[in-house]
Amino acid sequence: MPSFFRASDRPSNPTATALDASAVGLSALCLAHCLALPVLALALPALSAWAEAEWIHVALLLVAVPIAAMAFIDRSGRPHSWPMLGVAAAGLGLMLAGALEFPNHDWERPLTLLGGLLLAGAHIANWRRRHAHSHAA
Repeated sequence: MPSFFRASDRPSNPTATALDASAVGLSALCLAHCLALPVLALALPALSAWAEAEWIHVALLLVAVPIAAMAFIDRSGRPHSWPMLGVAAAGLGLMLAGALEFPNHDWERPLTLLGGLLLAGAHIANWRRRHAHSHAA
């Protein structure tokens, strides 16, 4: 398990940690879908339907958006950190552009990958920010 999610280092808010950890896990699934499934589909033609399934992008976005909102925005509606919220929003925007194949199909994979990496990075930075605040208090 990565050091930023070790139980011994757990910050005071386990729900926020779970949100960030699940978001990083979803980003990993997105990367696997974009990179590994097309390669596996060449070896196993039955997987080709999963490798090209466009609904997966929409499904991942429908899960990623509320998780990101809960992780980056507090209960009063204010962001914990504007820069991290901006990076997360940029990642979600790129993922949306990829899911909608904007500007065209050739950009789908690069936009989705970059968006997923930005969003995962924002969640890791969010976890580190909360972790630093919990030890400073």
